[in-house]
Amino acid sequence: MNQALRALALLLVVVLAGAAAAADVPFLTGRVVDEAEVLSSAARERITTLLRAHEQRTTEQVAVLTARSLGGGSIEEYAVAVFESWKLGQKGKDNGVLLVIVPPERKMRIEVGYGLEGRLTDVQASRIIRNVMAPQFKAGDFDRGVEEGVAAILSSLRGEAVDAADSADAGARDEPRLSGIQAPDLPLAERILFGAFIFGIIGLFTIIGVLTPGAGWFLYLFLIPFWAMFPIVVLGVQGALILLATYLVGFPLAKFVVSRSSWYEKAKSDLKTKGRAKVGGFVLGGGSSSSSSSWSSGSSSSSSSSSGSFSGGGGSSGGGGSSGSW
Repeated sequence: MNQALRALALLLVVVLAGAAAAADVPFLTGRVVDEAEVLSSAARERITTLLRAHEQRTTEQVAVLTARSLGGGSIEEYAVAVFESWKLGQKGKDNGVLLVIVPPERKMRIEVGYGLEGRLTDVQASRIIRNVMAPQFKAGDFDRGVEEGVAAILSSLRGEAVDAADSADAGARDEPRLSGIQAPDLPLAERILFGAFIFGIIGLFTIIGVLTPGAGWFLYLFLIPFWAMFPIVVLGVQGALILLATYLVGFPLAKFVVSRSSWYEKAKSDLKTKGRAKVGGFVLGGGSSSSSSSWSSGSSSSSSSSSGSFSGGGGSSGGGGSSGSW
């Protein structure tokens, strides 16, 4: 499974990096780059003044970008691409923050540099997006939404309490959340590709568990955390909970139905008496103990694995932050 996890991480980087490349990174022309032209000139000036004063006091660089499009990619990878291109924050301190808003696609993200992740956590960024900015954007007031969002970001960086408490009405939220976990905001095509990869891997081991006498119950327990976490990438938290419940109930039912078949009983008997059993095109070998087993195909025993003057100071993004929509 470690190899599967590494392969999943590699696939994530490749797919999302390719998606991010579809959207152009604009030039850094100031602390506020209003490419989508949704901010008034007065709001841009107020935000710029606020960010300039904060940088002069702390050396921390905070920038705002409103973009016209993500080019079909995800906002997470686009934000990282912009952050790395603009090099926000001081080199060695990595004390930069980027606020990206894409009005036509109703998406936004706060990307945080390595050096500031302790003061502007993912949870704090999520609350700022969800409770400070999103309500204003829904009302069509981008000036107020961005100004209040920036003010909340700076308050968090100063260690001040931010009035961004979660709404008491959990039913009013667009996406159920579990301990701050949110589904990555991926395009449909990427969800399909990830779904085929994730469910192909854990689905295969689930089938093996159902068909395997004895040790199949070990796989049932072993796969529970994988069914609980991996589907969030594709289905979100609510969908993952439903799928996990289906697995917890469906596996024992399928195991019960399969165990009543004649070939299953024969395989179980062969394992006890001969130490080997053939199930479909696979040979199940139990070694010297009937409590452990391994799979091989046919007779082969081999396997394969394989504002003018503003500029960045050379900082890097830590990948921390949060994304949201309205």
